[in-house]
Amino acid sequence: MGFFDTLMTPFTWAVSFILSLFHTALTFLGLDPESGWNWTLSIILLVIVIRVILIPLFVRQIKSQRGMQIIQPEVQKLQAKYKGKKDPVSRQAMAQEQQALFKKHKVNPFMTCLPLLAQMPVFFALFWMLNRMRQEQYQQDGYGALSAGEVQSFDGSELLGVGMSDIFLPSFQSDPTEWHVVIMTSIMIVAMVLTQFFTQKQLMSKNMSEAALQGQFAQTQKMMLYMLPLVFVIGGVNFPVGVLIYWTATNFWTMGQQWWVIRNNPTPGSLAEKELNLRRAAKGLPPINEKPESTQEDKPKPTGKHRGQQAQPSKKKRKKK
Repeated sequence: MGFFDTLMTPFTWAVSFILSLFHTALTFLGLDPESGWNWTLSIILLVIVIRVILIPLFVRQIKSQRGMQIIQPEVQKLQAKYKGKKDPVSRQAMAQEQQALFKKHKVNPFMTCLPLLAQMPVFFALFWMLNRMRQEQYQQDGYGALSAGEVQSFDGSELLGVGMSDIFLPSFQSDPTEWHVVIMTSIMIVAMVLTQFFTQKQLMSKNMSEAALQGQFAQTQKMMLYMLPLVFVIGGVNFPVGVLIYWTATNFWTMGQQWWVIRNNPTPGSLAEKELNLRRAAKGLPPINEKPESTQEDKPKPTGKHRGQQAQPSKKKRKKK
């Protein structure tokens, strides 16, 4: 076993265990154990399990993104303060003030991409598995928690005539009869790109305040809008079908999850918040993030022994005639 196989062992075992569990359950429910649909649904269920586990990280990501948007006016002032100053002392001072600003508002820029990074071990584990399953050693001994029979079933299964280990680029270059593989993988790559683009686009167009739409934070978001889909195009042509199924399902989950958050719990000052307040107004509900008007109970109460009672005029004694 090589170094990378040893490094990936905990992740491949966990992924293969979940796949084996769902494959067994779906087989018990009546699906053909050799069918590609059985393994496709097992991969989709794997995505659901992983994304449910990552919900706490997603919540922290949302809080961090909103915190970054809230402090953008202060970040822009800091950038203006050190504009044109490129000496090491100024750069260090700016970095220290920026870190102090993040600490004051309890914002961690790293958290904005943590859910994506947390999925990488699962992604690479599945990719590593599919690249190993065709080897005779694993066909005979099994791989991770998958038995030899399950490895052979996974490797031999097909979805609409396309195998789980088939790849766009080798099929396109070597075998002209493999056009069904090219078409299937192309559709999935396009789905990956479009879902990623739409997810980032709805974040920028609806869930960012006016202050956050300017400055370095906005430039970073625009870069992600075009760079991430490009990464999926470049990598997708080398991904096996099983990995494409996993990542496409992940993108659909992310898109739906973010749509729900933007619609029901938008960033203050964003277009999504205005749209939510319009929907609430149509239902006769008060706007969100609105401070309630002060009521009689909120007014300060008079102090003293006779609080709440009106002062009675004192009686003067009459002079006797």
